[in-house]
Amino acid sequence: MDEFTSRLAAAFGFLRSLAIYQNPLLLWRWRRFYSAILRPGVLAFDVGAHLGTRARAMRAAGARVVAVEPQAPFSAFLRLTLPRDITVLDVALGREVTQGTMAVSSRHPTVSSLSAEFVAAGETAAGFEHVRWDRHQAVKVLTLDALIARFGMPDYIKIDVEGGEMTVLQGLSHPVPMISVEYLPAMPQLARDLIDRMHAMGFERFNIVRGEGGAFLWADWQGREATVAWLKALDANAKSGDLFAARAG
Repeated sequence: MDEFTSRLAAAFGFLRSLAIYQNPLLLWRWRRFYSAILRPGVLAFDVGAHLGTRARAMRAAGARVVAVEPQAPFSAFLRLTLPRDITVLDVALGREVTQGTMAVSSRHPTVSSLSAEFVAAGETAAGFEHVRWDRHQAVKVLTLDALIARFGMPDYIKIDVEGGEMTVLQGLSHPVPMISVEYLPAMPQLARDLIDRMHAMGFERFNIVRGEGGAFLWADWQGREATVAWLKALDANAKSGDLFAARAG
């Protein structure tokens, strides 16, 4: 892909994301959702903030928000458009402080990733037939522990980093109350590994938000086994969503 074509594809991908994620109905759903689970004044980390849909909703619920987004031009968009009291960091997160390389999909920027395993799996996964990772971006990588040392202990961490969720969790050694990670039906083992990791970290209750619905699937949070069984039963072509994990109590 030549430079002009690459720039054109990147512009298309950015505009496509704007059309999908800056939908007023979508914003309203997430504001309603976070208003129900976040108390005013709590601290929340939005890791993989993209266009800031969740960060805006968390802030509207009264949370103090740190938005983490390394991918250009989305990090610049966040700095220009988010409320001034939301902190924006144009870094990635991982298991250690280092430098990394992000595989970027110009036309489908929501699946850009630091995980080589995710990109390799995406070559054959259901729903990824039209995705191509056509360029790379160097990024600075921090850890959740580094963010906590700087900003304090969060009450909630949302992680949506396209296959890199496990390495982000490996950079966390503090017992935060609640976490959510993306699950991908086309990559079921990744979701099961994340559940095992979070359970080992002390998270015992789980719930699901399907797609961008902005509502929990279960009225009562479920245990590890029931959640794994639900994920196993998903069709590979089902929509992705958020897997929430909370500590007992």
